[in-house]
Amino acid sequence: MTETQSQPDLAQNIAEELPYLRRYARALTGNQKTGDHYAAATLEALLADRDVFDTGLSHKVALFRAFHQIWVSSGAPVDEMGEADGAEARAQWRLSTLTPNTREALLLHSIEGFQTSDIAAILDVSPDEAHEFLSIAHREMSGDIRGRIMVIEDEAIIAMDITAIVEGMGHEVTGNARTRDEAVTLARRDPPDMILADIQLADRSSGIDAVNHILEEIGEVPVVFITAFPERLLTGERPEPAFLITKPYSEDQVLSAVSQAMFFASTETLQG
Repeated sequence: MTETQSQPDLAQNIAEELPYLRRYARALTGNQKTGDHYAAATLEALLADRDVFDTGLSHKVALFRAFHQIWVSSGAPVDEMGEADGAEARAQWRLSTLTPNTREALLLHSIEGFQTSDIAAILDVSPDEAHEFLSIAHREMSGDIRGRIMVIEDEAIIAMDITAIVEGMGHEVTGNARTRDEAVTLARRDPPDMILADIQLADRSSGIDAVNHILEEIGEVPVVFITAFPERLLTGERPEPAFLITKPYSEDQVLSAVSQAMFFASTETLQG
């Protein structure tokens, strides 16, 4: 393949994977603006030096590896958008208590779907070390915050499954809502510490609208969105959720996303 042929292919591959890098960055930092800042810095670095794509790694692994090199060199986690306060300050303090590389490994595995060998390449460690990071992450995160969680999901079987997973983690489920109006009513009656929401609801109403309305009334609480169409929220054209998992989901994805969202105890309002 000639250089003129390969460069467009490389650019297209990066463009296809960029939304997922941004999702990872937001989940890692707990903040869309900060996460996008790191993703942009990664692209700038790649424009200056594309050698990372000549290492025999897949384009996706190489892209995440380049991101991680910048993340580590910045002394992660860092609040580069101003001094943190409130929930963000508490999150930053909690992050400082975790074993380095464990959250990164957990997010790469459970949210982004990387295998242990890919995580090792991204973090520049051995496969055995990557496996140990995952084990430590599960132990450290499982002992963290407990809270009251509201589920917004119109499919009864999925709602029951999510409820069982969340309750198995030690959280209390305040109830399940199938529509926007049901969700708002439930939140008023029993304000949750966190919301786990589908996007398309039973009466064609929007889970995003429901969450925004609830946050306006009860204040800031962490949110995890679950959707079969993540690309609709990973556009970069409007505020996006820090924690977004894709249907069909795995139990590990829900465990990780809920733990990390509760860990940060903050979210960003979306425009539906």
